[in-house]
Amino acid sequence: MLGKVIRELRTEFEISQIQLAKALGVSKQSVSNWENENILPSIEMLARIANYFGVTCDYLLEMDERTLIDVTGITPQQRALVQKLVFEFQKSNS
Repeated sequence: MLGKVIRELRTEFEISQIQLAKALGVSKQSVSNWENENILPSIEMLARIANYFGVTCDYLLEMDERTLIDVTGITPQQRALVQKLVFEFQKSNS
């Protein structure tokens, strides 16, 4: 569920609970409680978590498997190159 997804993302990003807590402006205990499913983050915090990891709230809630890549500030040609790389990685993993 949500706690498992948060833990997996945090692990993939190679950050500690303390680092995530600091980035989100909450205590380490809050992050621990989310990951252990003792409490759920607020809707506002859910959106902040999603933005931090570059995923959607649907992804966090396991309703969608897509993740996001922020390409703000790059040219259309660079964006096309990034998309090409993504397609190649997806094809090679199939």
